[in-house]
Amino acid sequence: MTGETTVRTAGRIHGRSAQRAAVRALLDELPARGGHLVVTGEPGLGRTTLLDWAARAYRSGPVLRLAPGPGATATSGELLGSLRTVTSTAPLLVCVDDAHLWDARARAALAGPAQRLRPAGRTGVLLSVAGHRALDAEFARLPLVRLDPLTPPAAADLLDDLTDGTVAPAVRDLLVAEAEGNPALLHALLRRLSPAELRGHLPLSGPAADSTVLAEVAGAASAGDDEGAGDLLLTVAAAVRASHGPDADVGLVLDAVRRLRPASRPAPLPDPLPGQLALTGGRLRFHSELVRRTVHAAAAPDRRRDAHRALADALEQGDGAGPLPVLLHRSWSAAGPAPAPRLADRLASAADDATVTAPYGLRATAYTRAAELTADAATRAARYTAAAEQALLAGRPERARPLLAAARDGAAPAAVRGRAELVRGLTELGDGPVGDAHQTLLLAASLLAPDAPAAAETAALAAADAAWAAGDLRTCLDALAPGPPGDGGPGPNGPAVHRDTAPHPARTLAAVVREHRIGMRALLEGRLDRASAPLGQVVERGRTDDGPERLLRSAAAALLLGDVDAARRGGARALAAARQLGSDTLVPRALEYLAYAELRAGRHPQARAHAEEGLRTALRAGQRNTAAHHRAVLALAASIEEDPDAVARHVAAALATARRHGLAQVTTLAEWATARADLGRGRPHAAADRLGLLVLPGPGRGHFAVWRLAVPCFVEAAVLAGRHEDTREVLADFADWAAFGADPQAAAQLARCHALLAPPDRADALYRRALARHDEAGGDFERARTALLHGKWLRRRRRPGEARGLLGTALAGFDRCGAGVWAAQARGELRALGALSDAADTGTLTRLTPQQLRIARHVAEGATNREVALTLAVSTRTVDYHLRKVFAALGVRSRLELARLVEQAEQAEPVEKTGARP
Repeated sequence: MTGETTVRTAGRIHGRSAQRAAVRALLDELPARGGHLVVTGEPGLGRTTLLDWAARAYRSGPVLRLAPGPGATATSGELLGSLRTVTSTAPLLVCVDDAHLWDARARAALAGPAQRLRPAGRTGVLLSVAGHRALDAEFARLPLVRLDPLTPPAAADLLDDLTDGTVAPAVRDLLVAEAEGNPALLHALLRRLSPAELRGHLPLSGPAADSTVLAEVAGAASAGDDEGAGDLLLTVAAAVRASHGPDADVGLVLDAVRRLRPASRPAPLPDPLPGQLALTGGRLRFHSELVRRTVHAAAAPDRRRDAHRALADALEQGDGAGPLPVLLHRSWSAAGPAPAPRLADRLASAADDATVTAPYGLRATAYTRAAELTADAATRAARYTAAAEQALLAGRPERARPLLAAARDGAAPAAVRGRAELVRGLTELGDGPVGDAHQTLLLAASLLAPDAPAAAETAALAAADAAWAAGDLRTCLDALAPGPPGDGGPGPNGPAVHRDTAPHPARTLAAVVREHRIGMRALLEGRLDRASAPLGQVVERGRTDDGPERLLRSAAAALLLGDVDAARRGGARALAAARQLGSDTLVPRALEYLAYAELRAGRHPQARAHAEEGLRTALRAGQRNTAAHHRAVLALAASIEEDPDAVARHVAAALATARRHGLAQVTTLAEWATARADLGRGRPHAAADRLGLLVLPGPGRGHFAVWRLAVPCFVEAAVLAGRHEDTREVLADFADWAAFGADPQAAAQLARCHALLAPPDRADALYRRALARHDEAGGDFERARTALLHGKWLRRRRRPGEARGLLGTALAGFDRCGAGVWAAQARGELRALGALSDAADTGTLTRLTPQQLRIARHVAEGATNREVALTLAVSTRTVDYHLRKVFAALGVRSRLELARLVEQAEQAEPVEKTGARP
């Protein structure tokens, strides 16, 4: 390297909101009672930083910071001596860094009841323990918070914070990829680069994360106790590098170790294992990926090559080994960086073979290694591009970007450059401004059109997806305009190939893309008759296909046609296929389609379950745009429950990304969720004001494919707010939408809207017509809303008998789909009729939302608010809020009363345990 950069301290902690919430729960509970919390994670993830934050944030008493001295084991005597120095009787927070380095008696004391440590007052114990080794038995029963590597977006934000955003984009992508979410490693990488290298004025003079910088962060955690342990650690590290996951077969490892030391007597697996390793189900893995990387990088080059050669020999003589691991080990066993054309060709050929069973991540590794061994610049660019494509499918966009940078070569054919732009555009579509993604994908389509027309259609359809996300109807239609018919297709695992030689799945994908493009354009032009056939073909293929990308298109086409059941089926099959192939990019997209399908069907709890998992997987895969879609679904699901804080939280997070990246669809859904929550809580004026901006004509109208879904809410809010005139024009548009036939709920909702606006002599018949249409379309929530409005109308016209039946039906429907806010309205109406007494209404748990039910059960079992917060990964404030709602809903005044009521209710009438712990 050419110099060092002085790196400033980050202004805030990045990507640790859940962990800080858990620590905050301990601090909030401490004035009332003591407690424990263990923070663990591999070296460099910020355990000490989190303890520092806790010490600064605690304001209710003194803080005692304890840590063992350098190279020494702290003793129980030192622990007790330190505690005696605290004379205050106020609640005490004890922060113990590296608690695993204390002796056994001290660990037992730290893990025991807090009052034994300090009988004079309440004590909270916050422990930091290493995550590169097994957890000590003394700490195994304590509440645990794990620090995982930062997501790529969080790591990129940290890098920008450390450098004021001055790092060149290509260098930024490389550093984020090399750091693999480890903040300390990111700091160390920055320090080793000169300002000129950081700004891209000089090329990097060597590997970013070499053995020196890795060892600096890992410290002594990667050292083996003796030569035998070192061989075992190196062999496991090398085996995992070419495996399908984070572990390796123990038999393979032992066979390779014996080949490494042929003159020595064969040895079984050592007992105990080196502390860095774990053995589960016949598989060996490192507790820490950083330690694994360090062990491999720090080994002597000859010894490292010997380990890979031994693994290749062992795999070739074993049964069931695929060609990719063997070829990879052979390539890493070669001496020097010289090109090896024959080996590179074999690696690329195996990676491109659709009949080879291998996950996307392993194919990306194979293509990358093939590119490194390739002398021809154009071929090397093609292989780096293929590696980037596979890395993106594996859910590693932070790996794809540096590979695309390595693929840049002006001499490469247009089809190769087009393929690179396609991968770049898809990366931006998942995490970046969708306007930029649209232009990149159009460039890809133009470069691909002459030699790879089917791949060009894929790029054009993806460009339409970007315009759809941006809410630009004209641009979306332009991207969907007919192009030259394709007779070729992209290879399933690499650059474009000709149709005559393409495997069957490639030809099928090309057909799906073409049919989807034709049908989608016809639909947006308002020609349902011309859209049904091609989109129906895409949906039909989803019944028998097994490719995740084709199944995703099937689910999307079904949503366009309003076939919710087909969308759920296609989404579920796409999810299973993506998981089987190890695609962390396709999993959150499949969950997105599933969540939207459940939402359209009115199954909000199922939509929430899919969106919660989708949000987690999207953030891990660095897909902030997809994560924003899941946030919007979560906001809509929460809008029918009694949790306005959850709605506001999800809406704020969704809009933060949507506004930066131009996601008009997400913005419309998030604003609709806020308005629907207002409407459910009896605030029609606020709801009408917000919804009016989304649905009334004007430049600020919501997304072209979404705003109509919010019209029924707007009509209801406007009528309740006395703004009948505002509904006329928008209701005419909604009638056209209902006649279009793409939304199965629209006809029933239209009749409900007309009933709200109708004179008394017509309203009753319109409500009944709406209910009949609901019976045809299905969906508990929308039918319950119509029954509630009809019941309210009948009660106000003194027809209590009819009103009672409809309101009871509405209450049952709202309870079934967890719509707590709306259920409360139905109960209020029933009480006004005298059909529901307060006494009879306090003995059931069915009125609680799923989250309230979880909390009620935990509290009934004796858990404190802090313990519930830790278990459910929420803040104590959220638990407090929900518990107050539970007490009010059930009419109880104490935790003891709640425990008795829960026990009685579950014995007398077991309810569906939607919120129960597994």
